Amino acid sequence: MIDRSPGAARVERLAEDVFGYVQPDGSWFINNCGFVDAGGHSVLIDTCATERRTRALLTAVEDTSGPVSTLVNTHHHSDHTNGNYLVTGATVVGHRKTRAAMLADGIQRYDGVLVGNDWGDLELRVPEVVFDEWLTVYAGRTRIDLIHPGHAAHTTNDVLAWLPEQRVLYAGDLLFNGGSPFALMGSVAGWRAALDVIRELDPVLILPGHGPACDLSVVDTVDAYLEFVQRAAESGKAAGRSPLEQAKDTDLGRFAELSEQERLAGNLHRAYAELDGAGWGAEIDLVDALTDMLAYNGGPIRCFS
Repeated sequence: MIDRSPGAARVERLAEDVFGYVQPDGSWFINNCGFVDAGGHSVLIDTCATERRTRALLTAVEDTSGPVSTLVNTHHHSDHTNGNYLVTGATVVGHRKTRAAMLADGIQRYDGVLVGNDWGDLELRVPEVVFDEWLTVYAGRTRIDLIHPGHAAHTTNDVLAWLPEQRVLYAGDLLFNGGSPFALMGSVAGWRAALDVIRELDPVLILPGHGPACDLSVVDTVDAYLEFVQRAAESGKAAGRSPLEQAKDTDLGRFAELSEQERLAGNLHRAYAELDGAGWGAEIDLVDALTDMLAYNGGPIRCFS
């Protein structure tokens, strides 16, 4: 049996003064975070979905490199931001659209969609420092370039945290390692284009938003999955099938080994919209898409956060 408890999380050294906080098994709302030792204090990349997971994260960070002085959010999704309020004394940095999306959505608990969550007491805290394209922050002598790909991908507001000297990349949810990518709130085509940004950086080590640390081969896996979604959407549209009908009719093939297979139905909603001319990141009916994901799954989705 997989231990998904907060106690199963581990700190991994990625480079000198550079760390990953990896939470198994990377499924729904069990994300990775990162932190950089700034000499007596830390720069933290993302928080966790729940109160208890974020408290465990902050204890691990403080024990390793000191209290957090700066917190960076890689996008607005609540598994990466719900714990922001617990990072007292830190400045929160994120994309301008991350702040806007969090203010619009508030704390999301996905009642009726996800079951099994232990959220704890949560409060909304949004980025106080925002940027649009690029921002550099320093953790002591370590340079961290915050890069928005310029368009929607996993979401409209994804941020890569790139350490050029160490060639280490905190990819946020632009990469899933072992889980199905989820483009419902972004763009399938835009995500594929954003992967080229990662390829151009040419990192030697990547911490994805979910799953174990990896190399560039996972970029190719994510790209292949997204292309698979595009081809399935083209086939479904040509046959007159709905996204849900097409999802049920699609053989996942090599991608059957990825977890969260129900995301295919949501991804097809986004891919269908793009085939109909919707812009990357354009608003679509998320409730309809989530309803189809539940139908594909056969009911509410089990979550272990």
